[in-house]
Amino acid sequence: MAKKIMLVKSLIGRKKDQIATAQSLGLKKVGDITVQPDNEQTNGKIKKITHLVEVQEA
Repeated sequence: MAKKIMLVKSLIGRKKDQIATAQSLGLKKVGDITVQPDNEQTNGKIKKITHLVEVQEA
């Protein structure tokens, strides 16, 4: 299964590690959507920036 991740809040003013996490998922600006595999690495990244993204099962 895969996860569809959408950035819903801006990265402006966020900590550097949160910005780097979003960019590692392929999210650069509000409204960007990416599909990532459902694994431990992806789940950890989502947990770190859960307040900035919306996640759906794809």
